[in-house]
Amino acid sequence: MGLEEIEQKDYFSIGDVKRITGVPEYSVRYWESEFNLIRPIRLESGHRRYTKEDVYTILKIKDLIYKHKLTLEGAKKQLNKYQFPSQNKSATTARTDVKLLTEIKETLEDLLKE
Repeated sequence: MGLEEIEQKDYFSIGDVKRITGVPEYSVRYWESEFNLIRPIRLESGHRRYTKEDVYTILKIKDLIYKHKLTLEGAKKQLNKYQFPSQNKSATTARTDVKLLTEIKETLEDLLKE
Protein backbone atom coordinates (compact mmCIF):
# COMPACT_ATOMS: atom_id res chain seq x y z
CA MET A 1 0.00 0.00 0.00
CA GLY A 2 1.60 3.24 -1.10
CA LEU A 3 4.13 4.36 -3.66
CA GLU A 4 5.09 0.80 -4.61
CA GLU A 5 1.48 0.10 -5.59
CA ILE A 6 1.41 3.18 -7.84
CA GLU A 7 4.26 1.81 -9.92
CA GLN A 8 2.60 -1.58 -10.35
CA LYS A 9 -0.54 -0.31 -12.14
CA ASP A 10 -1.37 2.20 -14.85
CA TYR A 11 -4.94 3.00 -13.83
CA PHE A 12 -6.64 3.17 -10.44
CA SER A 13 -10.23 3.11 -9.20
CA ILE A 14 -11.33 5.72 -6.69
CA GLY A 15 -11.14 3.01 -4.00
CA ASP A 16 -7.51 2.33 -4.94
CA VAL A 17 -6.78 6.07 -4.75
CA LYS A 18 -8.39 6.22 -1.31
CA ARG A 19 -6.33 3.30 -0.06
CA ILE A 20 -3.02 4.59 -1.51
CA THR A 21 -3.37 8.24 -0.52
CA GLY A 22 -5.49 8.01 2.62
CA VAL A 23 -7.78 10.70 1.20
CA PRO A 24 -11.53 9.97 1.49
CA GLU A 25 -13.38 9.34 -1.79
CA TYR A 26 -15.57 12.42 -1.35
CA SER A 27 -12.44 14.58 -1.00
CA VAL A 28 -10.90 13.04 -4.12
CA ARG A 29 -14.08 13.85 -6.08
CA TYR A 30 -14.19 17.37 -4.66
CA TRP A 31 -10.53 18.03 -5.45
CA GLU A 32 -11.18 16.72 -8.95
CA SER A 33 -13.78 19.47 -9.40
CA GLU A 34 -11.52 22.13 -7.83
CA PHE A 35 -8.15 21.29 -9.37
CA ASN A 36 -7.90 21.10 -13.14
CA LEU A 37 -4.86 18.86 -12.79
CA ILE A 38 -6.89 15.81 -11.73
CA ARG A 39 -8.64 14.44 -14.80
CA PRO A 40 -9.68 10.82 -14.42
CA ILE A 41 -10.82 8.82 -17.39
CA ARG A 42 -14.54 8.05 -17.38
CA LEU A 43 -15.52 4.57 -18.44
CA GLU A 44 -18.78 3.98 -20.28
CA SER A 45 -20.21 2.81 -16.96
CA GLY A 46 -19.38 6.23 -15.45
CA HIS A 47 -16.65 4.89 -13.19
CA ARG A 48 -13.48 6.93 -12.83
CA ARG A 49 -10.02 5.59 -13.65
CA TYR A 50 -7.16 7.67 -12.32
CA THR A 51 -3.69 7.69 -13.88
CA LYS A 52 -0.40 7.60 -11.99
CA GLU A 53 -0.10 11.34 -12.57
CA ASP A 54 -3.53 11.87 -11.00
CA VAL A 55 -2.52 9.86 -7.91
CA TYR A 56 0.74 11.79 -7.53
CA THR A 57 -1.18 15.06 -7.90
CA ILE A 58 -3.62 13.99 -5.18
CA LEU A 59 -0.68 13.15 -2.90
CA LYS A 60 0.81 16.59 -3.57
CA ILE A 61 -2.51 18.33 -2.84
CA LYS A 62 -2.83 16.31 0.38
CA ASP A 63 0.69 17.38 1.38
CA LEU A 64 -0.01 21.04 0.66
CA ILE A 65 -3.32 21.08 2.54
CA TYR A 66 -2.60 18.84 5.53
CA LYS A 67 1.14 19.21 6.10
CA HIS A 68 1.76 22.77 4.90
CA LYS A 69 -1.67 23.98 6.08
CA LEU A 70 -2.53 25.75 2.82
CA THR A 71 -6.10 26.59 1.84
CA LEU A 72 -7.50 25.18 -1.40
CA GLU A 73 -6.73 28.49 -3.11
CA GLY A 74 -3.18 28.44 -1.74
CA ALA A 75 -2.70 24.87 -2.93
CA LYS A 76 -4.03 25.80 -6.39
CA LYS A 77 -1.57 28.69 -6.66
CA GLN A 78 1.30 26.50 -5.51
CA LEU A 79 0.46 23.73 -7.99
CA ASN A 80 -0.02 26.17 -10.87
CA LYS A 81 3.54 27.40 -10.37
CA TYR A 82 4.84 23.93 -11.22
CA GLN A 83 2.32 22.78 -13.82
CA PHE A 84 4.02 21.45 -16.92
CA PRO A 85 2.33 20.84 -20.29
CA SER A 86 3.57 17.23 -20.33
CA GLN A 87 1.26 16.41 -17.40
CA ASN A 88 -1.83 17.32 -19.44
CA LYS A 89 -0.46 15.42 -22.42
CA SER A 90 -0.31 12.20 -20.36
CA ALA A 91 -3.97 12.53 -19.39
CA THR A 92 -4.95 13.12 -23.03
CA THR A 93 -2.92 10.10 -24.14
CA ALA A 94 -4.58 7.96 -21.48
CA ARG A 95 -8.06 9.03 -22.66
CA THR A 96 -7.10 8.11 -26.23
CA ASP A 97 -5.87 4.71 -25.05
CA VAL A 98 -9.17 4.00 -23.26
CA LYS A 99 -11.15 5.06 -26.33
CA LEU A 100 -9.06 2.79 -28.55
CA LEU A 101 -9.45 -0.14 -26.16
CA THR A 102 -13.22 0.43 -26.02
CA GLU A 103 -13.39 0.35 -29.83
CA ILE A 104 -11.35 -2.88 -29.91
CA LYS A 105 -13.64 -4.43 -27.30
CA GLU A 106 -16.74 -3.51 -29.33
CA THR A 107 -15.19 -4.95 -32.49
CA LEU A 108 -14.35 -8.21 -30.72
CA GLU A 109 -17.86 -8.45 -29.27
CA ASP A 110 -19.31 -7.96 -32.76
CA LEU A 111 -17.06 -10.71 -34.12
CA LEU A 112 -18.17 -13.09 -31.36
CA LYS A 113 -21.83 -12.47 -32.22
CA GLU A 114 -21.30 -13.58 -35.82
